[in-house]
This record gives sequence, structure tokens and C-alpha cells, in this order.
Amino acid sequence: MAEEPELTAQDGVGVPDALQRLWTPHRLAYVQGADKPDGDEPNGCPFCRIPELDDVDALIIARGKCVYAVLNLYPYNPGHLMAVPYRHVADYPDLTAEETVELAEFTQRAMTVVRRVSAAHGFNIGMNQGVVAGAGIAAHLHQHVVPRWGGDANFMPVIGHTKVLPQLLGQTRELLAGAWHETAQ
Repeated sequence: MAEEPELTAQDGVGVPDALQRLWTPHRLAYVQGADKPDGDEPNGCPFCRIPELDDVDALIIARGKCVYAVLNLYPYNPGHLMAVPYRHVADYPDLTAEETVELAEFTQRAMTVVRRVSAAHGFNIGMNQGVVAGAGIAAHLHQHVVPRWGGDANFMPVIGHTKVLPQLLGQTRELLAGAWHETAQ
């Protein structure tokens, strides 16, 4: 009986290692930089376009005077959202006092709402300032609010390099938007 040739990554099928693969082709748009603005101009910026859309279609959770809350299209965890100023500004020190306060208030409210809806155990909160710091869209400041649960970093992301999200973004938006309006400031 002839021995089967060993397949390699160059063969386009990966190295056989007894692991099953979960394919996430929808993330290719993110990896290839779809919807990322080329420069610092608001023209073409997704964070400038989002507020022009219907809340459901745009995955907007809530709108304030200076800031809005929106689900991340490529979430790290269910309920991963962002607080984003309407104004096209890249650097945190360039926010006005009013924008800074509302950004902080939206971050606090997001934590309260996500805890209420999904009993998050903790959060990663932050913003990446500049491309070298990891900002995917560096030209428009945005603060991430990522819910965390004990054991949420299981074998899937560690070994399989895949996140399993148990809820569609539209369903997550509906839950969070409803709770946002029910939660007093």
C-alpha cells in the first residue's frame, strides 16, 4: 500500500494535525481593511457614516449629544461595543470637555447595561491611539468596551484562533438598546 504524501501549508489545505477547522470567511473583509478610511479625512470614515444610518441597521445602541454607542462589527466577545464621538477627531486630548464627559458617561452606562443584560464578570476598556498602537481606524477616536467572563479565553481562541459568538449582532443590539433606555443615568 502506497503511503499518502504529507500535506503542507503550501498545498493550501494546512498541515494535518487532527484538529477540525471553523472557517470565518466573513472576517476577511476586516482583515483586508474594508471600510477603513485611507487618510485623516471624515469623507469615507465609517464612524462618520454610521450616525447617518438607522439605529438597527447601524447597530447603534444609543445616541447622545456628542457621542454614540455602537456594537463592534468584529467583536472580541458578545456585547463588545464602542463609545464614539460624532466629531471626526483622532486624538484623545483633542476632545472638548463636553465630549470627554459624555464619552466617560457612555462607557459607564455601557458597563451597567452589559452587566444587566449578560452578567459580565469584568471588562476590558480602552482606546488605541494611532496605527502603531493598534488602532484599526486611527483617524476617528473610539473607546472599546469589551465584556469578559471567567473562562471566556478557552481553547477556541487559544488553540483554534477562533471566537465563538453565541448571538447574532442584531439580537445583541436589541437587548442592549432596550436595557440602555431602561437604565437611568
